[in-house]
Amino acid sequence: QVQLVESGGGLVQPGGSLRLSCTASGFRFSSYLMSWHRRAPGKERELVAVITNTDEITNYADSVKGRFTISRDNAKNTVYLQMNSLKPEDTAVYYCNAVPVHVPGGDYWGQGTQVTVSS
Repeated sequence: QVQLVESGGGLVQPGGSLRLSCTASGFRFSSYLMSWHRRAPGKERELVAVITNTDEITNYADSVKGRFTISRDNAKNTVYLQMNSLKPEDTAVYYCNAVPVHVPGGDYWGQGTQVTVSS
């Protein structure tokens, strides 16, 4: 059974940090491009960061460049999102997504974890 389980969300003050984790099971993690997305209240879902499967090339939304870092540990089937210098506008539900690279299968989504940045 395929699962993506996010954790690490919570309430943090502006300027603070959080690290999100997304642990995968039920598929070959190392064959999947992984990404983090977020949906803020009343807004469309947006791509936050992406990391390729083997060479770990990363890319970020302009709104988070220099503040967020995506990484992965293929041995632990886990992708991370380190979020620093958090702003109120980073408040959203954060989702991880897995897309297959040169292997059969669909893409998968986690259930989401809430991040709230507020004083």
